Amino acid sequence: MTSYVFAPRPPVSVAIEGSKDRFPVHRIYCVGRNYADHAREMGSDPRRESPVFFTKPADAIVESGQPVPYPQRTTNLHHEIELVVALKGGGREIPADEAFQYVFGYAAGNDFTRRDLQQASRAAGQPWDTGKGFDRSAGIGLIKPATAGHAASGRIWLTVNGRQRQEGNISDVIWKVPEIIAELSTLFELAAGDLIYTGTPAGVGAVRKGDRIEGGIEGVGLVTHVIE
Repeated sequence: MTSYVFAPRPPVSVAIEGSKDRFPVHRIYCVGRNYADHAREMGSDPRRESPVFFTKPADAIVESGQPVPYPQRTTNLHHEIELVVALKGGGREIPADEAFQYVFGYAAGNDFTRRDLQQASRAAGQPWDTGKGFDRSAGIGLIKPATAGHAASGRIWLTVNGRQRQEGNISDVIWKVPEIIAELSTLFELAAGDLIYTGTPAGVGAVRKGDRIEGGIEGVGLVTHVIE
């Protein structure tokens, strides 16, 4: 029997729509600037180049309905509504035309971002970790199993205190889900339990303590948080 110097933390998991089982989280990968309109609002050229990847720790997960504490060392916390892909398998060098067989399901997610820290890192040519990978920065709703098909088109939207901030269609992405999986698998060995946040449309903006943030994706689900 293995002993530890202190009790290990419980595994991170996400609720699954229509099931008592939960989805165990392995790693969280994210795609930056995957919608042309958002790339332009961030001052980038939306030409089709290799996608920008970054990561968040698995324990950054905060499920829908749970509060999000306003994080430290920022005065510019932003929302980013995103389609999240949940993998049931993985590997290396996965062909794009085989990628869907590794997908368990989809969820609506919110890639919370300390924008001031991210922009400072980007300007200095440094990694985005402090701006993206902080505590409770990966909001997520119920995972909807892909038994009825894969999420390729549908309205994606987000409101703050009932006012529209973001709206688009998940079909507007520069890099489609199979292409993302294929490219990511050339950099990492993907595995069951991985989550991939696939980018956000234009309209990102600051939130403050007390704000209620609700977002959703047609045919996938909702994600709701209150900033504390």
